[in-house]
Amino acid sequence: MKIHKKRSVRRAVSRGFRHGSQKLLNLALKTIGLRRRDRIEKVIRQQYRLCLQREPSRGELAQWYYSIDTVGLSLGRVLKNIAKLSEDTASRSYQSWIESYDTVLEDDRQQIKAHIQALNYHPLISVVMPVYDTNEEFLRKAIVSVQSQLYENWELCIAYDASFSPHVGIALKEFSSRDPRLRCVRREFNGNVCAASNMALGLAMGEFVGFMDHDDLLPETALYEVVVELNRYPQADLVYSDNDHVDDNGARYDPHFKSDWNPELFLGCNIVCHLTTIRRSLVNSVGGFRMGYEGSQDYDLALRIVRASAPERIRHIPAILYHWRRSPDIDSFPSRHLDKCIAAARRAKNDDFKDCKEQAQTVENPFIPSYDRIVRSLPAPPPLVTLVVPTKNKYEVLGPCIAGLLHRTDYCEKEIIIIDHQSDDPATLKLLERLGSERGVRIIKYEGPFNYSEMNNRAVQQARGDIIAFINNDVDVIDPGWLSEMASLAVVRENGAIGAKLLYSNDSVQHAGMVLGIGGIAGHMFKNWPITNLGYCGRLAMTSNVSAVTGACLVLRKSLFEDVGGFDAKNLPVAFNDVDLCLRIQAAGYRNVWTPFALLYHHESYSRGSDLSPENMERARSEANYMHHTWGDKFNNDPFYNLNLSLKDENFNLAFPPRREKPWRLPEFLIEPSGKRIIGR
Repeated sequence: MKIHKKRSVRRAVSRGFRHGSQKLLNLALKTIGLRRRDRIEKVIRQQYRLCLQREPSRGELAQWYYSIDTVGLSLGRVLKNIAKLSEDTASRSYQSWIESYDTVLEDDRQQIKAHIQALNYHPLISVVMPVYDTNEEFLRKAIVSVQSQLYENWELCIAYDASFSPHVGIALKEFSSRDPRLRCVRREFNGNVCAASNMALGLAMGEFVGFMDHDDLLPETALYEVVVELNRYPQADLVYSDNDHVDDNGARYDPHFKSDWNPELFLGCNIVCHLTTIRRSLVNSVGGFRMGYEGSQDYDLALRIVRASAPERIRHIPAILYHWRRSPDIDSFPSRHLDKCIAAARRAKNDDFKDCKEQAQTVENPFIPSYDRIVRSLPAPPPLVTLVVPTKNKYEVLGPCIAGLLHRTDYCEKEIIIIDHQSDDPATLKLLERLGSERGVRIIKYEGPFNYSEMNNRAVQQARGDIIAFINNDVDVIDPGWLSEMASLAVVRENGAIGAKLLYSNDSVQHAGMVLGIGGIAGHMFKNWPITNLGYCGRLAMTSNVSAVTGACLVLRKSLFEDVGGFDAKNLPVAFNDVDLCLRIQAAGYRNVWTPFALLYHHESYSRGSDLSPENMERARSEANYMHHTWGDKFNNDPFYNLNLSLKDENFNLAFPPRREKPWRLPEFLIEPSGKRIIGR
């Protein structure tokens, strides 16, 4: 009888959710003793996954629950509204973005042509194109896309690799007879892409060379944008852009809006390809393309160029300047020999480490097998790491945190400093007494108002380690190798703060590095995304440089922490002190790094509470004002987050509108309505 009654009530719950009957829903939930909010949030999460292909944020869940609990909307109405969000998102798709922000009109062309005339520097760009048995339609379109460039000081250097298809030679002869800027050479014997590319390079006369596949497309602004960048940064050696894909019908899709120069991400995958433009003298000095690296020849070349150049001479243009063709009719070397391409890329990186005497090796990325993970060796003996854990009471999280650091972390050379802020809970005091007797654990007392920055600064003063790891008391270890991974990155001379991949208790992402500007100051990338998700273009699965990482799990050299002045205890006692520290480290010339290969749980702000409580709001406002006053110019242009991506959320969505201004519309270059006089440069 009881079982039958329970089933009836659950059916009532199902009907209530399905039909949006608020009265029936509330009655049924009350009858079976379910927590109403938990059940509603579960259904809302399901709708988000179904319609928006992502998890809702905590703020979104609160918004929809408020609509039901206070406004009085039925659940059915809420679910319909979420479904409408899906329609709105679709309407703001990449096609819509292209129409609004990436379509060149005739007025734009006239302004671009005038801007080109006003530029001081007009280098010859040699576009290098190896050709082999290309689809005739695709080859013709590729060549026409170069001929259509608004910047006209270019040459197209083509080497066709003894193609068997007669249409290739016919088409090339036809084009070169009509346009002297096309320079073609035919190999007598079929070689490979490296041999053909080197032969095409031998034709090049330009100061810079751009690289293009024989079936891809350049937008008409591509070379113009490159030359504008070279006018701004005449010392640049390598310039790369964003790219998307194009299908057989000419439809564009799958844009890759890239980071500015990101050395760590570059070692995971080739972010500079396409469009890549390199100083020709530098290409020649490193020997051009190397035989034996076919399928990853562009990656191998880029690795050697990067080593021969300097970070400040590598420039990124946040614009789609290359359309990479994807077609079922294309039978490319990478598609036929993927394993060989992956092996060639790994061999190129391991060669690079050997040449530079770096103690590192390339292994398969466990999340994306076609990408790579770089494993760096620690010095022998490994440096001592001091783990600093501030706390007040909360024995229920402190106990597992310290147990994880002591017994579930495989790094041996470590000590733990627990800095206790006036704990008065008997269970916590008993735990601290026991921990104080543990080998390698010290307890430091801190009196006075809560000041996270000052507490950590004092602990560092007493730290014996060469490396400091700041750990919140609500962090718990998942991966035993987390500290070995972070310490191996922290000892690299160029690196600054190192951050980990942190998860909520439900295994969704809490921290994967920060983006400046989200939420006004900084937000966590991919927050609330499922742990299994690879992120935008794989970024949740690859080590990368970022502007900031959270202080909940932050590792760096003690000497560097002291050199930049530690945490700002005066202006940032509680919030944003980690962002501020990272920005000062970055300003000092170091690179902050986030790694997905250090995995821990973080029960966010478990101890200190919410900044939205009345007693904390004034302090939080003061800290936010300080950050904007000190770093305000940084919050609209994070170098590791593309200007074409939105700052409204953490999900790498397209920005409507983008924050990047077209170079021909910038204030330093304006044209009067008559079109006769140019103001500015």
